[in-house]
Amino acid sequence: MLPPEPALTRDLAEWLPRQRWFGGKDGPIDEVSIGTATELRTGDPALHHLVLDVAQNGVTDHYQLLLGVRRHLPDRLLHVEIGGTSGGPDGREAHLYDAAHDPDLTRILLDGLAAEASVGPLRFRHTAGAGIRTDLTSLPITAEQSNTSLLFGDAYICKLFRRLSTGVNLDLEVNLALTRGGCTHVPAVLGWIELEPGRGARAGGNGEPVTLALLSDYLHTGADGWSLAIASVRDWFAHTPPAGDDEWAELDASAAGGDFAAEAERLGAATAEVHRALAEAFGVTTLPAAKVHAMAARMNAELTGTCRTVPGLAPHAKALTGAFLDLAAQAEPLPVQRVHGDYHLGQVLRTESGWTLLDFEGEPARTQHERRALAHPLRDVAGMLRSFEYAARFLIAKSGTVPPEAGGRLETRAHAWAARNRAAFCRGYAAGGGADPAAHSVLIRAFEFEKAIYEVRYEAQNRPAWLPVPLTSLAHLAT
Repeated sequence: MLPPEPALTRDLAEWLPRQRWFGGKDGPIDEVSIGTATELRTGDPALHHLVLDVAQNGVTDHYQLLLGVRRHLPDRLLHVEIGGTSGGPDGREAHLYDAAHDPDLTRILLDGLAAEASVGPLRFRHTAGAGIRTDLTSLPITAEQSNTSLLFGDAYICKLFRRLSTGVNLDLEVNLALTRGGCTHVPAVLGWIELEPGRGARAGGNGEPVTLALLSDYLHTGADGWSLAIASVRDWFAHTPPAGDDEWAELDASAAGGDFAAEAERLGAATAEVHRALAEAFGVTTLPAAKVHAMAARMNAELTGTCRTVPGLAPHAKALTGAFLDLAAQAEPLPVQRVHGDYHLGQVLRTESGWTLLDFEGEPARTQHERRALAHPLRDVAGMLRSFEYAARFLIAKSGTVPPEAGGRLETRAHAWAARNRAAFCRGYAAGGGADPAAHSVLIRAFEFEKAIYEVRYEAQNRPAWLPVPLTSLAHLAT
């Protein structure tokens, strides 16, 4: 039994802004109300599934919460306590908490998925032939921000979508289509949880169920691409050339023991295979030349606006404008399709069988409509090229010694590492059947500069100490 709604929503309004996954930290909460409440377990502990309607600045967002109720809260759950209530299992005082962190209760999710249960407005679904174990204990991944993922043993990973989108979540839609198509470069989808159409403030807008959670194979042998790349950069920075070598030794990033180029090339090939699978699953259409021209104009407008707010970008404005004008001048119809949308080294895993791509939700800051927009596959390629630039300079930025100019020794080495791995990735992408970046230099350059402008704007607003990272890379790329 839930406590009275005014008391519960008051506690939630105080608790939500402290959560890493809450997207409204930039302003006060006007109101919290309960969109749906579904009892999944009675007794002590009890479990309720809630959809919270959170109003801020005239907009209402919707968040998912697994609400646990216990008479006595163990020490291991004190950090996720929400508040107290007199509505405990026996009417006495009880504790409310975020039950995503409680393995005694999260196993209920596996039970529902295995049985394809329906509980109130909740629907548990699994893919054909998926035999889901129900005896596994969950452990939350604490590093995530916009969602919460639970590891069930070494078999499954269950992503709980905290901030809910209208209709079917892109991550489920894309991964399920790729799984059914036999793509081996994504984790196999095993099941999902959804809210039936017509329930909750957002649920019925387009007649589709709202995706609440996604269960996939857990790739327990995987290492993320970002960590592998950073290890390679660290090895390269620590490499001491033989005595007497000339300055070429500062440019030959293959000399260090942890060379990443072979993996970058394999990643490029895997990316091309996934793009091909996406085209087969969702189709390809054509963007008219007039819209390509308008896209170039929009890129240039974003450059102008960013230069006004971040003066450090101004020295590169001429080169960037030139790239966008080149795209406009050569505007021709472009094939567009579903792509990853937020592609970088943190979105890929290297496993025993090769590279795997993760998280097809698109950029979190963009609207659902923007994330569903079709794009040329080279936009993903440009995102990964920017990620190589960031990986090359991460250790410099972390140490607080980012050089203001491109002439420092570490920057010279960073540029050499990025150039080597960018070339390897593009080589692998072309060999894997993707559009050859070298044959589409105008398009890939425009996409990469567009992404760099976004990075400059983001760093200026959120991490000013990191602003030299994109600006220093532009000193090389905009020449």
